[in-house]
Amino acid sequence: MPLPIHRPIARRRLLIALAAGALAVPFVSLAQQQGKIRRIGFLAVRSRSTPSNRDPYYDAFAQAIRELGYVEGKNLVIEWRFADGKYERLPALAVELVQLNVEVIVSHSDTAVEALQRATSTIPIVTAAVADPVGSGIAVSLARPGGNITGLSNMMIDLSAKYIELLKLMMPRLSRAAVLVNPRAPAHYVILKGIQAAAQQLGIKLLPVDARTPEEVERGFAAMRRERADGVIILGSPFFFGQRRQITELAARIRLPSMFTNREEVQAGGLMSYGQNLADYFRRAASYVDKILKGAKPGDLPIEQPTRIHLAINRKTAKALGITIPQELLFRADEVIE
Repeated sequence: MPLPIHRPIARRRLLIALAAGALAVPFVSLAQQQGKIRRIGFLAVRSRSTPSNRDPYYDAFAQAIRELGYVEGKNLVIEWRFADGKYERLPALAVELVQLNVEVIVSHSDTAVEALQRATSTIPIVTAAVADPVGSGIAVSLARPGGNITGLSNMMIDLSAKYIELLKLMMPRLSRAAVLVNPRAPAHYVILKGIQAAAQQLGIKLLPVDARTPEEVERGFAAMRRERADGVIILGSPFFFGQRRQITELAARIRLPSMFTNREEVQAGGLMSYGQNLADYFRRAASYVDKILKGAKPGDLPIEQPTRIHLAINRKTAKALGITIPQELLFRADEVIE
């Protein structure tokens, strides 16, 4: 008498059904994850990027977050808030983003991050560039920030002496240098002290000029002309970056050699710049957002510092000013714009 076969078949069907059920759970979970719409905030100091006025930094962040698989209108909502260069608007915009209950907020200046810090101690904040995270109280340490803020820092304070040294190297006869300072950027006065110390050693008189509006920028350059400045250092600031065309045109009008912190300002007509690649830092900020959305705690993510500094020189601007670029600077330059 042949053995019955219905029991093994039934057992096999049961095992297949159980396996299918077990596999179905992660697939459903994955589908739910893929279908979830993430919501982040971006507190921008400058104005919205438009086709006629592209902002290379905001565009860099938007592109990088898209490359990580987050697509606006599909699985991502970015709540953009633009201060249009008006720092007094930042606190209210920070509160507005917090009230929207976004999952993480991105920003890019000491003043904006401080406004966010006052508005929330729980929502993760990613900064694309702050001058002194530990000194300003944003982080306990670079290795372990400890709170709800992480991201990337800049090195303007560390590079302060280099700005005047490079300008002197470009113009050996430099004796009076103006420094354009944004009073709404507290780190600027720390940077200014570093420049003053280096200028004193080089025998150069400094002329600090405060400017927080386009009108004050205009009056500031008029003052530089009256005081017969030989050159000007424009400290890194979202406001000054937004006014880069005005600033480079004013410098050209009074034939004033200019030193900036960002290469994009040299592309706009400035003479030279020395600083990190900020567009890359805005792209890196997107990776911090991705990690936090995947469960990482901001207090455990180390704050990055620049590992490479970029020296850019505009040869066309130098020629217009009647300056012969020293060979030493040409050899050191990472980029010479023709």
